[in-house]
Amino acid sequence: MGKGFPTAQDAEAAFYEAFETGDLEAMMNVWAEDEEIVCVHPGEARLVGYEQVRRSYAEMFKDRPRPQVHLGNQVCVQGVLLAVHSVYEHILVAGETKARPPILATNVYTRTGTGWRMLMHHASADPVRRADPLVEMLKILH
Repeated sequence: MGKGFPTAQDAEAAFYEAFETGDLEAMMNVWAEDEEIVCVHPGEARLVGYEQVRRSYAEMFKDRPRPQVHLGNQVCVQGVLLAVHSVYEHILVAGETKARPPILATNVYTRTGTGWRMLMHHASADPVRRADPLVEMLKILH
């Protein structure tokens, strides 16, 4: 069983460091070892459970350039056992000439007996910066 982190902010820093370096073991150490964890990558299906989340990151980390992630517009709400962070992920990839639009992410952390771990990561494209008829329809329906 992996060790948790002293604070939710420490868990978040470890999550993005693992993402930048493509370190699968470090990434999975951030996640709670629970079958109820949830991950949604931009434009992808919802993944539930430790094994699905692990497989998704293993696939993502194969043969890809190492990105840099800068967080912005952070909003954090924290209680005794739960923390919710809403962030803009600004992802920079070496060699790309055009800046990517930010990704909106919600990260949920839980305080376990060994420290803070991630329960949920939900990331999506910024609908304000993306002209998509589906997004407009969803605004009406939601």
